Amino acid sequence: MWDFEHPPLSDPLALRYRIDRMSPSECAARLASGSADIGLVPIAALATTPGLRILPGCAIASKGRVRSLLLVRRASLPLAALRSVAADTASRTTLAYARILFHKWGNPAVPFLPAAADLDAMLQRTDAAILIGDPALLALEERANRFERTGEVLVYHDMAEEWRALTGLTFVSAVWGTAPENEALRNLVDERVAEDLILSRDHGLQNIDALAAEWSRKMPISEETIRTYLTANIHYVLDKECLEGMRGFFRMAAECGVLPEYNFRVPELMV
Repeated sequence: MWDFEHPPLSDPLALRYRIDRMSPSECAARLASGSADIGLVPIAALATTPGLRILPGCAIASKGRVRSLLLVRRASLPLAALRSVAADTASRTTLAYARILFHKWGNPAVPFLPAAADLDAMLQRTDAAILIGDPALLALEERANRFERTGEVLVYHDMAEEWRALTGLTFVSAVWGTAPENEALRNLVDERVAEDLILSRDHGLQNIDALAAEWSRKMPISEETIRTYLTANIHYVLDKECLEGMRGFFRMAAECGVLPEYNFRVPELMV
């Protein structure tokens, strides 16, 4: 979102776009209801919102460790023996990935219990916890402090890393989508919107140091950690590996009964 938030392009873009900020699941709901035209949506929404279309170029993905999507469990219980998982419900896609992984770990029926993203409180109720986004990054930062404070041995599973190890596929979290049957965003308009988003992504990648400094002032995380996250953990291009990862995700999600069957199509402008 660099160009939408920083000059010199923020002012001209503000004449063409109105930006509303919300959770990924809310973005998908707004697109489904027709109250938004474009949204950065979790990919699971593609299987549950008929007609949702992908804009080419950009993705939120990871080809190795992602660090912001964690399954944390007590070391005394193996994955196949977990009896319950507290789940931060911020992203339906992450929970879908988790469900597929638990099928592969031999524990497909383990219940997920909705919970606020507080690791200590989650583990008071369940054997494991799923943390998404900033709470996951903070949990990694506080890992040593927590052990010193509690003496409890925990295992921190990076979900993108686990996904890659088990499937060989790229972990894709989100893409830009357009509203179902939105004729106004088709063809040339689609292409112009995609170009704006791709250019903004590229300018953001050219300003990683500025982003790290900016976000370190907003979060209790060091500039170095944020810089590493933005450069080494997140992949931003909707490339062939991402498309293959999405195909595999939708196939396995349907096979496991996690999502309805979905006929994934490559974004038109990429054909």
